[in-house]
Amino acid sequence: MSEVSLDDWVGKSQTVVDAVDVGHAARLAATLGEAAPAQGEPLSPLWHWCFFLEGVGMDALGADGHPARGGFLPPAEGRNRMWAGGRVYFEGPLLAGIEAQKTSTVTNITEKQGKTGSLLFVTVVHDISQDGRRVIREEQDIVYRVPTPPKLQGTEQAPAPEWTMTVDPTATLLFRYSALTFNGHRIHYDFPYVTQIEGYPGLVVHGPLIATTMVQSFRRAHPKARIDHLAYRGLRPLIAPKAFVAGGELVEDGLARLWAAQDGTLAHQAELRFVP
Repeated sequence: MSEVSLDDWVGKSQTVVDAVDVGHAARLAATLGEAAPAQGEPLSPLWHWCFFLEGVGMDALGADGHPARGGFLPPAEGRNRMWAGGRVYFEGPLLAGIEAQKTSTVTNITEKQGKTGSLLFVTVVHDISQDGRRVIREEQDIVYRVPTPPKLQGTEQAPAPEWTMTVDPTATLLFRYSALTFNGHRIHYDFPYVTQIEGYPGLVVHGPLIATTMVQSFRRAHPKARIDHLAYRGLRPLIAPKAFVAGGELVEDGLARLWAAQDGTLAHQAELRFVP
């Protein structure tokens, strides 16, 4: 790290206003194979990740396609960024076509030594409000790691699921999700970059897309359930174009365990609390 105090970034905050455009929601629905919400209808859980997007200019991007470090988020030059996990509290519906705002605050920054080198963990809290009421609170974990060969092999076998959904992460799906989230990270669409620079064997499936498919699988199996809380984390990357399975099982009333697996081993997992 450079001569910068990471404490200077703790407490930094920014607010983004979004119209929650019905047309954008329809494009997301078409990509995920769901029905599009009409004006005033709720978005599906986790669709908020495709809204409240910053229009960063090309001259403000780093070599990896992400916005350059050192603005709202702390500087982490020379490191690879990963969305490690998070916790989402659904306090009310986010409605399509009605203006909303998201306030994001850096709440914690920790640097640790891992097996592959230095890791910088950043926690950001997002509060999304609509019509003067908070409807979503999210704690997002971001990790910046020094460039090292990524962990690709799973070590934990996937449990026997009560429900599953097979996902084919084609290059077109990854491209469209990158576009819907205004995500320029090149590991999701630039094959020469992801294989030659970051050391993956193929395009990497977005962490948010994996979490969305895990919840989508649950919702298809339990269409009447109301989701209250989701805690999720990534264990290893999913590599396209090989299919992966999003599935889960009920642990007890109102609690489900979700996961995404490829080649029979876990890649992402989550706990979901819901009202039947």
